[in-house]
Amino acid sequence: MQQIYQNIPARPMPGKSTGAVAWLKINLFSSVFNSAMTLLVAAVAILAVVKSLDWALFNAVFGAQLEACNNMRGIGACWGVVTEKGRLIVMGRYPQAEHWRPVIATALMLGVVGISCMPRFWNRWLGPIWVAMLVVYFILMKGGVLGLTAVDTDQWGGLPLTVMLTVVSMTMAFPLAIFVALGRRSNMPAIRTICTLYVELIRGVPLITVLFMASFMLPLFMPEGVSVDVLIRVVIAITLFSAAYMAEVVRGGLQALPKGQTEAAATLGLSYWQAQRKIVLPQALSMVVPSLMNTFIGMFKDTSLVTIVSLYELTGALALALNADADWRPFKLEAYFFITLIYFVFCFAMSRYSLWVEKRTAVSKVR
Repeated sequence: MQQIYQNIPARPMPGKSTGAVAWLKINLFSSVFNSAMTLLVAAVAILAVVKSLDWALFNAVFGAQLEACNNMRGIGACWGVVTEKGRLIVMGRYPQAEHWRPVIATALMLGVVGISCMPRFWNRWLGPIWVAMLVVYFILMKGGVLGLTAVDTDQWGGLPLTVMLTVVSMTMAFPLAIFVALGRRSNMPAIRTICTLYVELIRGVPLITVLFMASFMLPLFMPEGVSVDVLIRVVIAITLFSAAYMAEVVRGGLQALPKGQTEAAATLGLSYWQAQRKIVLPQALSMVVPSLMNTFIGMFKDTSLVTIVSLYELTGALALALNADADWRPFKLEAYFFITLIYFVFCFAMSRYSLWVEKRTAVSKVR
């Protein structure tokens, strides 16, 4: 049978599948219904932004003018409460004449944390730098030496206390979590049982209960005449609590690692600790970076619970500042927005660093 050749008409050029216009078409305007919903949500969002700007900026009072704030109540924000009470909110009950000390101490601690996040500083000097920083930090905060006025720990508060509780507790909790995670996978029943009981006991109660026990119950079991500073007890409580949760995160990374990795290490003649340090832990920890950072961020925010033991960190210092002054108390919403911004900046920075670590480890795996 003779076949007749026929020209096929050219097909239209396919639409662009990349770029901003293509993304909008695919995700927001793919159909009539989706287009209508996108326009409706955009209109509501624009209206909300305009109303928020009217309240937060255009009709706001920025100076510490109480009368002006009262006149604009319900119309504009009173950021004057931050101007008036900002020092007390950020520094807590620390003596005002000595505020330069927690400022320098906190900046020093954050600086050391910052350089610790940079691979170029991962050398043998990092440990001594941390020790020196902690010594200088507590000398500045506590005083009593070098001509510095002594300040009791129950007067520490605000942002310096929040940063110190987070950094010190997380620094001590991380190695403890690794050992507990390894203990839960140990072949020795006694060690495995102890680690399991520790994790299940701590995870079975809320942090507020652990803080309450450390602050009020532990002194009852101490010998007569022996007392431990409340700040030390709180740091230990947060450390133990954080380590229990991080241990489970690390254990998840260890279980996700193929068994062939440890078998290959044994074939090479590496000891148990050499294999863990050089092969197992680096790979396991790189798998759980997001979960570890979630724990860090959650614990940074959970430091607000130390208020129950009369340590006024950032959130507690805000309540202390406003409860003591009835004139500025009606503007607590603006004050809470202020500390919300502080929490967001720290948490966002930790989240971005976590993404950077993920990308770095992904590149190393590709290589």
